[in-house]
Amino acid sequence: MIAGVTRNVRVVKRSTGSVVVERARWCSDAWCRFKGLQLRRRLAPGEALLLVHPADSVALSAIHMFFVFFPIAAVWIESGGKVVGAQLARPWRPYYAAPSPAKYVLEASPEILERVHAGDEVDFVDLGRAGAG
Repeated sequence: MIAGVTRNVRVVKRSTGSVVVERARWCSDAWCRFKGLQLRRRLAPGEALLLVHPADSVALSAIHMFFVFFPIAAVWIESGGKVVGAQLARPWRPYYAAPSPAKYVLEASPEILERVHAGDEVDFVDLGRAGAG
């Protein structure tokens, strides 16, 4: 990815086309996945982070909540788009993992847990890239 350029996606339910998250930042490099939402104070309305791992895995898709100061929804999605787990992740907890292998972890505001559940299928709609300045 080009420095200073961010890819964004909309997350939608495959069966209905309803929007789960309006704008999620595509986070596929190791530094972005490591940093995640650490040291952030909040998410803006409709904002989310989509952690993209190299392959489906329980271990690689596990998250921690150290230095994350607010609760989030953690939604694990396998490479075919099926949601394999979704739960509330609380600040300063050491470990959350999917019940089965996942390639993507959607980190968003807790209210999305009302709109997406294990077994749902989602698609990522590319919103293009935004420059840093």
